[in-house]
Amino acid sequence: MKHLVLAAFVTLSGAALAQSSGLKPGLWEVTPIRQVVDGRDMTAQMASAKAKMEESMANMSPAQRKQMEAMVKGMGTSTQSTAGAGTRVCISPAMAAKNKPMVDPEGHCEPATVNHSGNKTSFEFNCTSNGSTRVGKGESTISADKVATRLDMTTTDARGRHTMQSETQMKYLGTDCQGIKPVDQAVKEMGAGSR
Repeated sequence: MKHLVLAAFVTLSGAALAQSSGLKPGLWEVTPIRQVVDGRDMTAQMASAKAKMEESMANMSPAQRKQMEAMVKGMGTSTQSTAGAGTRVCISPAMAAKNKPMVDPEGHCEPATVNHSGNKTSFEFNCTSNGSTRVGKGESTISADKVATRLDMTTTDARGRHTMQSETQMKYLGTDCQGIKPVDQAVKEMGAGSR
């Protein structure tokens, strides 16, 4: 069960990384389009891990499934998605009001530059937090209730240097978060619990 929670949180982290200005508060579905880590395309592996998680949940007893869904919602995400699409996350009014990309889920890494031009937002960042350095750039394109984001990032930490290129799409589903904790609240609670 812990592995399933970890897989859900990894998916959430990728989603949080892709966030951009133009988000409305409420429920969003985040779909990874392409994830390349250290030159290896991980898109199929991520989709397979998500499918295995959904299959494992389907085989749980109703009580176990309910417990797992409550745990995942408490982490700021949901196991529900439409037709194999993405992961659902809740964006709080405070997150939406920032009107800038979120480079890390904890909010420790602020973009150094943010440029808005029409429906596009480009950003660059170079920061160190929690013993990890993140350097990169990205661009988001907003179209009605959708946000497409491309991100190139290099992370250096105790485990070495890693590169990541990702493309994600976010689709707004409405103001009702359906019991899912907002991402910022879930991350804050997890951080407090690990101390």
